[in-house]
Amino acid sequence: MDFLEKIYLDNTIGQWLTVAGVILLALLLKKYVSRYLASLLYRMVYKTWKSVDKKSFVDLLLAPLQWFVLTLIAVFSIDKLNFPSAFFFNLYRINTQLLFERTGITVIVLVFTWLQLRLIDFISLVLESKASLTEDKSDDQLIVFFRDFLKVILGIIGFLLLLKFTFGQNIGNLLTGLSIVGAALALAAKESLENIIASFIIFFDKPFKTGDDLTIQSITGNVERIGLRSTKIRTADKTLVSVPNKQMVDSIVDNLSMRTERRDAIIIELSLKTNSSDVKKAIETIKSNLQQLSPALIFYAVYLKEITKTGLQIHIEYLTPITPVVQIESLKQNIQLQIKEILEELKIDLSFAADKVN
Repeated sequence: MDFLEKIYLDNTIGQWLTVAGVILLALLLKKYVSRYLASLLYRMVYKTWKSVDKKSFVDLLLAPLQWFVLTLIAVFSIDKLNFPSAFFFNLYRINTQLLFERTGITVIVLVFTWLQLRLIDFISLVLESKASLTEDKSDDQLIVFFRDFLKVILGIIGFLLLLKFTFGQNIGNLLTGLSIVGAALALAAKESLENIIASFIIFFDKPFKTGDDLTIQSITGNVERIGLRSTKIRTADKTLVSVPNKQMVDSIVDNLSMRTERRDAIIIELSLKTNSSDVKKAIETIKSNLQQLSPALIFYAVYLKEITKTGLQIHIEYLTPITPVVQIESLKQNIQLQIKEILEELKIDLSFAADKVN
């Protein structure tokens, strides 16, 4: 037993072996201890959210929880030892003992912040699974938005904790000093701040949501994601366009998904030589054909709108329910073919055809 009492680097060999044994035991048992702690947390969470999957919860928290437990045990175990005087020296006006202690605190803060980030991820997953059951998709994107926002806030808190415990800075005085710098940075980052504020306006005013088809300026596409800084729009060419949220708020946005009906129009110009009776007969025949399409048409109108120097302009306007574009184009094709058949049957020339003959 005298061997264990021998002093080595300012600590007995028994102390060194005890600390090494505790760390080794923590290393071997970290998985089981962490899984047990995760199970305890799951029981607490399950009281609030009955639909929580235990495996998903445990798998998400297991890795950060393992490292947090191991780091905590290792740091507190090593703290019981006397710092070896042989390793004591100043390094850039900071002694190695203080540097070693603050390194341990830094690791604890980082691992603890990692654990909190995983908790936020899990809570967002639970809320997303619930939101997916509703028809309204705006709450899905709202969860993603606040998840990212909370992560940023948590990152800032973790940074302040590092300043407090690792670098020994007074956070209150630091925040006071940073307020002046922050004002200058706010002016420099004015556009970024405006985009963040605009993102809140989008989520609460809801001019559009994820999944909507919209047109803004010269961009038309489907909204894939609304972030803190920009909105991602997938165009018909399958390119992904990032539009700053400030522009999404300040510009005129045409939300195509909010349409109640689709409007379309066909304009034909008859020759000036066409008899009035033939024009009336053509209009009535076109109306009769459109009436047969009534299940697909909500409203229709056919009329002679204008007599110009080049011909007689007949306008055909109609409204259809919200249906896929392919169906709309197919319907328009059928209507145009019917109009052409009517004109051929009545032997009515279009204005450009008459001009060509002359």
